[in-house]
Amino acid sequence: MTLEEIRQLDPSGMYSCIRDFPQQVEDAVRVGKTVPLRMNVRGIKNIVLTGLGGSAIGGDLLRSYLTGELPIPFLVNRNYVLPDFVDRNSLVIVSSYSGNTEETVSAHLDGVKRKARILCVTTGGETELIARKNRQLTIRIPSGLQPRAALGYSFFPLLLALSRLGFIKSKAKEINETIGLLRLASATYADPGSTANRPQQLAEELKGKLPIIYSAAEHLDAVNVRWRGQICENAKQLAFGHVLPEMNHNELVGWNVNQELMKRMHVVLLRDKGTHSRVGIRENITQQIVSRYASSVSEVWSEGSSLLARMFSLVYFGDWTSFYLAILNKEDPTPVNAIDYLKNELAKV
Repeated sequence: MTLEEIRQLDPSGMYSCIRDFPQQVEDAVRVGKTVPLRMNVRGIKNIVLTGLGGSAIGGDLLRSYLTGELPIPFLVNRNYVLPDFVDRNSLVIVSSYSGNTEETVSAHLDGVKRKARILCVTTGGETELIARKNRQLTIRIPSGLQPRAALGYSFFPLLLALSRLGFIKSKAKEINETIGLLRLASATYADPGSTANRPQQLAEELKGKLPIIYSAAEHLDAVNVRWRGQICENAKQLAFGHVLPEMNHNELVGWNVNQELMKRMHVVLLRDKGTHSRVGIRENITQQIVSRYASSVSEVWSEGSSLLARMFSLVYFGDWTSFYLAILNKEDPTPVNAIDYLKNELAKV
């Protein structure tokens, strides 16, 4: 694989978006530090982020990252309406990159009716119009990207906002480590000729296979979702997955019948040093069991000291794997034609 081949198959520049992700994170942090945040958060009892797809994954990662620290519940909503408990004591974060996601716009209006305190993250569209009309706080982020390629903007300004509003302590040290780690990874992963390019090597192993992504639920559930979504959208290749320990109580038994099909499956086990010790033992045993049936099993370990750096090391590894898999599949990683068709059909109704 050469850069010339990549340029031919990637006319919209997804390669550059992923390569420059460390710079995007730096800019997203700047946005998070400078945006005006005037909101009364006294009495807030829960946080609900509403969004879909690439606009929701930042919320998933935020919820997963802050699970052990946030003093109040944090839920990610993917529906036309908000949960029944949402009221004037709820902080509703409306995340829509385009500002026109119909489910998110509907949930936004539902939040207005319930008199929830609302914070929006968007590039414009209906979301911004509703926010202006109701004098709601808005974090305006740069446009021109695919929502899945704007993860830095959907995650870091919100992380800074929760810190500035007093829900969590400052994450400056963790953020700096994360940016440094991403810079080092970008230098290696962006070179398709590097023998140290592990995402490219994994992509070569996944070509022609059905990727099955397993991880601990603890802090890595959202990373798992990100891997699957990126493989589907970028590489145009189905991917499935589950989390431990839950899959040990059901899905593990399914590795038995249809053994010819399972020979086409490649299991990727996402691992982290911070995982609960008993779950780590479960991962080892699970790997032994599925190795009897899957074509192969790969382990991808997180890197870094802080949880934030470790989570984003895995996210970044997965983004590059999905990109190189797209090139190996001879697919342009940017278009999502099936989603565009669905939206057009919905618009007719």
